Amino acid sequence: MSLTRREALRRLGAAGLVLGGSAAAAKLLHDPGGLDLARSQIKPQTRDYRLPVGGELPAMAIARNETDPARLVQKAVEALGGMRRFVSRGDVVVVKPNIGWDRTPAHAANTNPHVVAEVVRLAYDAGAKHVVVTDASCNEPNRCFQRSGIWKAAYDVGAEVVLPGEHRFRRMRLKGEVLDEWPVFTPLVNADKVINVPVAKHHNLAGFTAAMKNWYGLLGGRRNRLHQNIDVSIADLATFLQPTLTVVDAVRVLLRNGPQGGNIADAKDFFTVIASTDQVAADALACTFIGKTPEEIPYIKMGAERGLGTMNWRDLSVVEV
Repeated sequence: MSLTRREALRRLGAAGLVLGGSAAAAKLLHDPGGLDLARSQIKPQTRDYRLPVGGELPAMAIARNETDPARLVQKAVEALGGMRRFVSRGDVVVVKPNIGWDRTPAHAANTNPHVVAEVVRLAYDAGAKHVVVTDASCNEPNRCFQRSGIWKAAYDVGAEVVLPGEHRFRRMRLKGEVLDEWPVFTPLVNADKVINVPVAKHHNLAGFTAAMKNWYGLLGGRRNRLHQNIDVSIADLATFLQPTLTVVDAVRVLLRNGPQGGNIADAKDFFTVIASTDQVAADALACTFIGKTPEEIPYIKMGAERGLGTMNWRDLSVVEV
């Protein structure tokens, strides 16, 4: 039976209370990943949701000069061959925006809610059985999901919106140089297809964040422990999870004081969406919106060196619409 909006909001409020209690309890635990998850013989696991490369279809599409974010998404995905290139009938699809911060769309700290909703709608139109929208927020999740506008926008087009809770994390081996064994947010790794939908913005530690850095939302535990070696940890995450499709929101970009922002004057409208099968190339282009080059962002170079993609995005087959 479908929920009424009132009932859904009531449950979200209850979930927020539970999450608050879980967060407090987690501070009392002590183990490498920050959650007291069972340790057993855990085999290394990766998640590669990429599709075989072939044919004459482009690897990147750039949609510009359209003030409607949904229309930008439509144009970019259509230029890549349409969502049916990526989603098959009956698929369970996870859409991973950035919902890290208790900020409004004007602050450009989270993915634009209209971009997220259009990706969900296109996935359903392509035949997806079920679409999940989720992230492991940095600020209080209930407020992040609601104030960002993403919960309502995704819910209105039929997505299941999943808030993070301790019971949704499972310890996994990521096989990384920095990230070996860590609690992983299971909704992001239990899918047929994964679509990464980050926002392009400044980041005070990494310099820049979009596609590869967005995988920090995979992790539970004490993520701040990774900041001492942030570039390698980002490359480790991008190695562990390689998405079916990346859709970068550069509709409005936070140019400074990221990742959280807070001053609307720090953001600027660019009205651009980048869709790509190559998460490294997507970042290599997207970082230019904040005045950076790919060479200035160490983790982009690391991703290219690991064979995850190319930092020379112009070498791909690119369509601009």
